[in-house]
Amino acid sequence: MSALLPCHRGKLTWNLNSSLRAHTLSKYQSAVSNQRTIYCNAVLSSAAVPSLDKTDFMKLQNGSDIRGVAVTGVEGEPVSLPEPVTEAIAAAFGQWLLHKKKAGSRQLRVSVGHDSRISAQTLLEAVSRGLGISGLDVVQFGLASTPAMFNSTLTEDEAFLCPADGAIMITASHLPYNRNGFKFFTSDGGLGKVDIKDILERAADIYKNVSDENLRKSQSGISSIKKVDYMAVYTSGLVKAVRRAAGDLEKPLEGFHIVVDAGNGAGGFFAAKVLEPLGAITTGSQFLEPDGMFPNHIPNPEDKSAMEAITKAVLDNKADLGIIFDTDVDRSAAVDSTGREFNRNRLIALLSAIVLEEHPGTTIVTDSVTSDGLTTFIEKKLGGKHHRFKRGYKNVIDEAIRLNSIGEESHLAIETSGHGALKENHWLDDGAYLMVKILNKLASARAAGKGSGSKVLTDLVEGLEEPRVALELRLKIDKNHPDLEGRDFREYGEKVLQHVSNSIETNPNLKRAPVNFEGIRVSGFGGWFLLRLSLHDPVLPLNIEAQSEHDAVKLGLVVATAVKEFNALDTSALLNLTRSS
Repeated sequence: MSALLPCHRGKLTWNLNSSLRAHTLSKYQSAVSNQRTIYCNAVLSSAAVPSLDKTDFMKLQNGSDIRGVAVTGVEGEPVSLPEPVTEAIAAAFGQWLLHKKKAGSRQLRVSVGHDSRISAQTLLEAVSRGLGISGLDVVQFGLASTPAMFNSTLTEDEAFLCPADGAIMITASHLPYNRNGFKFFTSDGGLGKVDIKDILERAADIYKNVSDENLRKSQSGISSIKKVDYMAVYTSGLVKAVRRAAGDLEKPLEGFHIVVDAGNGAGGFFAAKVLEPLGAITTGSQFLEPDGMFPNHIPNPEDKSAMEAITKAVLDNKADLGIIFDTDVDRSAAVDSTGREFNRNRLIALLSAIVLEEHPGTTIVTDSVTSDGLTTFIEKKLGGKHHRFKRGYKNVIDEAIRLNSIGEESHLAIETSGHGALKENHWLDDGAYLMVKILNKLASARAAGKGSGSKVLTDLVEGLEEPRVALELRLKIDKNHPDLEGRDFREYGEKVLQHVSNSIETNPNLKRAPVNFEGIRVSGFGGWFLLRLSLHDPVLPLNIEAQSEHDAVKLGLVVATAVKEFNALDTSALLNLTRSS
């Protein structure tokens, strides 16, 4: 179950690992003064340490994640996440965690897992070295899911070296094979933007202060890296949840034919470790083997080809249900026996129906691009409250937590992307648990004699009004255009939004949303549009939903007219839409 790996004393992969002990921790010495130093599986790398400054490190921030290029192979995308940088980031997380936990003399441990990416093993070893240098014990889970990593900070089972004081998932979600990155967790949940900024600033300081002199000053130390099959614990919990919902039946899904598409990511476990123990038939499941080149389709429930692949698998195998995950299993979607997709607004409607049966009147928190029809469905048919917030799964989850803290009950926070979290599951952003909620409904309905097959689910979203046209156009800001006058692209983007907002006030056919937390949301011509500034990129995404292409063009023309004087804005996609009329 766990095995002690051999440790070697001596020089580490690069100068950081030894200099860190003698010099670079001085800034945060109070947090680590009582911790022993750790060197594990250390060898001196022959690779040159690239010259980087704090700006280079800060570019790796992607909201509440860290992402970069980990391997070569894509023209124009140089490696930005080499082993030395990874070690510095892991050491910085160790420092941050020691400060956060105020551990004193208590030895902290961090669990580390990864998805199927081709750079995973290299980064796993680099992360382990960096954590060890900060004086933390390391527990390697190997191939794992992002939700499992968070869960390891909550599980109380010393046999599996849990709970972990912190956790790191090595993943870049659905991005191409050459990318990778990190998500960080404590028992309080995923780290936020401020914490990630702090960690990257610490990492840059560590990296900058590396020197050969410090390498020579390094001292010997002893520690261990242990390996644990934590996914066995995590999957067991999912199985128990379905059995409990069906009155403790051993095989509540017996006879159900459910196919899984893992997209060659980390989600292949769901067929053999969750569905089959519950009695389900899983023949026809596809792309379960981890393959970091993702040869079949992008592991992304929002991707058209991915949804076409799972739909075809359901129909070809005459299955009752299809389930698809993204690379690290924190997002998911489903398909019923007729090939009808449960993703985006329809997935939110389905989960809302299930949750509101259990918690009548509760508030459903979603991201900003959900449809008007979803609001009507949640509030008029289901009797709940729809709280439309901002894009970003962490934003949605944090808003649901905030609402509960001020007395407004919320049990579900979910994005159209397939990210979703439930209060009953510690607000853990978990695509597998979302599917378990759906399986619970199937199992409990059959146990109660209320129906069988995925029609039970399809019936739950009956009455959801869906647009005939749904578009997302991306209006890019040229950061180098003279109109920006050296200003940050965000300032320019806000100026565009303000101008569009002012233009709306004089148009009697349009109405601004009375409550809106992101960008400008406007209703008119039987539909709506939302223009907002991207969380991370110099882009203004424009979402349009309408009941006809003609009405969608009308909404597009409103925006095109308002932004025509902004020369740094690439409006080609918008112009193509308006010319189609």
